[in-house]
Amino acid sequence: MIPTPAQAREILEKYNKEPFHLRHGETVSGVMGWFAKKHDPNNVDYWRTVGMLHDIDFELYPEEHCVKGIEIMKNEGIDESIIRSAMSHGWGLTKTPYEPENIMEKILFAVDELTGLIGAAALMRPSKSVSDMELSSLKKKFKDKKFAAGCSRETIAKGAEMLGWELDTLLDETLNAMKAIENQ
Repeated sequence: MIPTPAQAREILEKYNKEPFHLRHGETVSGVMGWFAKKHDPNNVDYWRTVGMLHDIDFELYPEEHCVKGIEIMKNEGIDESIIRSAMSHGWGLTKTPYEPENIMEKILFAVDELTGLIGAAALMRPSKSVSDMELSSLKKKFKDKKFAAGCSRETIAKGAEMLGWELDTLLDETLNAMKAIENQ
């Protein structure tokens, strides 16, 4: 089965109860949909589903992240292509057997941590929004290793490298994606 984004949300909610994890799933799903419109416009919902399900196991099994997710999604009857793509975002960070190979998987790898950093930066703004955030402001937060220390700058930079993009391009594109989905 290849779930729709709405079905993926329902599946995510079976394994995640924390509002933070559900919001993160929604954010990554929206960002992936935004990128899909540019890179694979015929498969926007597919990209969104992968984004929604990428952390399905994190809340219950943080020590087995991207491994338990394989088992959970297989038990849910989810298509192997979704499982592979969603769990590839943990390559080199977890024990997932899947390496990001296509552009969708590489974007997911790159934006997972980055959406967290951008979200944290937005909360520090008077507006509590990304709508008025400039790339220069985001770059300052990115360089400050103490800010949102749990967001791996190395992973974000590696994601940009995997994509063959300049880091600034990844930062700017992801910021634009988050601005576009903020009020949806």
